[in-house]
Amino acid sequence: MQRTTLATRVSATAIALSLFGAAPVGAQQQGGAAVALTIDTGTPGPTIDRNIFGQFAEHLGHGIYDGIWVGANPAIPNVRGIRSDVVKALRDIKVPNVRWPGGCFGDDYHWRDGIGPAAKRPSRLNAAWGGVIEPNSFGTHEFMDFADQLGADVFVSVNVGSGTVQEAADWLEYLTADKPTTLAQERARNGHPAPYKIKYLGLGNENWGCGGAMSPDHYVEAMKQFAHYSRNLNTAQVGAQAMQRVAVGWDSGKSDYTDAVMKAWKEKVWSWDIEGLSLHAYTIPNSWEKKGPSVDFGTDDYAKAVKATLQMEGWIGKQSAIMDRYDPGKKVGLFVDEWGLWADPTPGTNPGFLQQQNTLRDGILAALNINIFMRHADRVRGTNIAQMINVLQSMILTDGPRMVLTPTYHVYRLFVPFHDATLVPVRFDAGTIETAGVKLPRVDAAAARDAQGRLWLSLVNVDPDRPASIRTAIAGTSARTATGQILTGAKVDSHNDFAHPNEVAPTSFAGRVAGDQLQFDLPPRSVAVVQVR
Repeated sequence: MQRTTLATRVSATAIALSLFGAAPVGAQQQGGAAVALTIDTGTPGPTIDRNIFGQFAEHLGHGIYDGIWVGANPAIPNVRGIRSDVVKALRDIKVPNVRWPGGCFGDDYHWRDGIGPAAKRPSRLNAAWGGVIEPNSFGTHEFMDFADQLGADVFVSVNVGSGTVQEAADWLEYLTADKPTTLAQERARNGHPAPYKIKYLGLGNENWGCGGAMSPDHYVEAMKQFAHYSRNLNTAQVGAQAMQRVAVGWDSGKSDYTDAVMKAWKEKVWSWDIEGLSLHAYTIPNSWEKKGPSVDFGTDDYAKAVKATLQMEGWIGKQSAIMDRYDPGKKVGLFVDEWGLWADPTPGTNPGFLQQQNTLRDGILAALNINIFMRHADRVRGTNIAQMINVLQSMILTDGPRMVLTPTYHVYRLFVPFHDATLVPVRFDAGTIETAGVKLPRVDAAAARDAQGRLWLSLVNVDPDRPASIRTAIAGTSARTATGQILTGAKVDSHNDFAHPNEVAPTSFAGRVAGDQLQFDLPPRSVAVVQVR
């Protein structure tokens, strides 16, 4: 989690027109005129890595305890202490990977606290979040069991802040050794004889901030050691299955960590390597000191949040340009492994728990960011929204045995067809609207073809008050139908709660044939995903 000042905001309409994405080219459309969109299916782009739909679970508030882990509580159906309703919901959105244990919590986490008999595990103070007791009931084996129940890969972050190279090396041996070492035998005694598979290894977390306030050069020297000695000893993890190491980059628009890490990578010796570099980028509607409410807001706070979230385009562009200088072949992936809307905590809750409501605004912000990630799929290989359950821009909210799915969850379910699909170029003039004095793009769109050859289109009407029509031409093809689902609501802050769990939920949606084109009539403040035939 980041605790820094946002860089200067870029214009919300500064998304450059390009082959694989489109944006304003000067028109000042205020509603009424249809947006013309062209899909060029003859020029396929890069693969959209399914891991851009990754999740993040930190020991923070009720994200782990109550959200995932209920232990032996018979009142909540569970498998080995892990909530069954949450697992079912997350399987339905095909979660590709889960990042754990943090976050700033990970900068204090020592893995041995979370293995062995639960009654013998030490309790610690969670100094990062809320000042509450961390019982360590949910540790290494519980997390790996959770990921296995989801059918997801794991993204484990080692402690570079307060930990040691030896501690990280031992954890990796404990997790992955397939020979009968002392640590592998200990893992077997704790219930898992077979070695685990680790897809991603985070080499620290925010070491420019809560991870030790290290200078870029300090971090680079430490990172090299962790990259070398944190060895994956599972001999089955080779080729495409090999573990990928993700180094720490900067947050938002800052760049000195990114430059230092990539320069070191360019000049590296044989004994260390990385496969990814992180970027943390949160949407802050107002300021870090007064972010704004997560519910009971109007179009002014909505517009500020949309403008803030569209900075992601510039942040990724800046980080990618630095990476391109040192890595023109794009061997190192960019991982936006913390992002999402960060609002003020819900009144009456522990402010260190970062609990907030999730509204239609969150869903629209999620769709806009996913479209940005897909447009940059040549460099962006993964992202992890913060966070999965009960924290910040979550998929799911829980309260005892009750569970509710958020608008953000529904957007992730709409976008499942884009997992590992091939990006297809789109061209359109998004136009410009003005809401509460803030200029925003009127619409957004992206397209992709899945492994079965089916063409999918995502459409966002950013305008909170007016409908938008999009006339779509597919180069070289006469489309006949386009059907899918749409997410919208009565207000920008419409949301689901335990009394009204389906206030914001997807409904059927279709385009209509207009001559040799398809026309989509989007209601205000909406996200749609359709299959074009």
